[in-house]
Amino acid sequence: MPNDFLEWSDIYKALFSIGAGIILGLERELKDKKAGLKTISIICLGSTLFAILSKKVGGENNAGQIAAYIVSGVGFIGAGAIFKDKLSISGLTTAGIIWIAAAVGTSIGFGEYYTAAIFLTASYISVILIPNLIGRFTSKNTVFQIKVTFKNGHPDSNTYFKTILGNNCSFIEVKRMEYRQEHLIVIYDVMTPSLQIDALVGIIRQEEIVEQFEIN
Repeated sequence: MPNDFLEWSDIYKALFSIGAGIILGLERELKDKKAGLKTISIICLGSTLFAILSKKVGGENNAGQIAAYIVSGVGFIGAGAIFKDKLSISGLTTAGIIWIAAAVGTSIGFGEYYTAAIFLTASYISVILIPNLIGRFTSKNTVFQIKVTFKNGHPDSNTYFKTILGNNCSFIEVKRMEYRQEHLIVIYDVMTPSLQIDALVGIIRQEEIVEQFEIN
């Protein structure tokens, strides 16, 4: 029979879990992400509760009975936070924080306080400090559009120009192409490191086949 009575340790676990959820969710909240402070805190608290119930209902010999389903359940929630478009994927960090919040909450529920504290600290360092450190040594990619008007309407102009951009960009794709007054006008979706934008503009200006261009 399960032990249906309140233990002081359960209260401590709930408070610890809420605190851990706040620490993990605060960064997402400050960046105005959909899965913010409330969501992460609830996920952490819920994982703690499932771990407590798993231990009480399943007993010491089968404590993973309910907790085993936390991993798959949180996987569905994390997948819902990921969005993909043609140029980039967003939500991966949020999904990762949801995943680690569930792991920390589960550790708290099983009474592994030191383990939970260590990985909570490591997660905080990963989310807050590492991106700032990386930003000092690497340049971020910038996504933008280039609208190019070629001097003639021959398709080879686009083929040649796309090759030139491809040699200087991380990603390039033709979004729209049209002919206007015997001129070929092409809009490209482009992704390139921020520090290389000025160099890319210089390359475009040197191309004789380009009549004019705009960057948005």
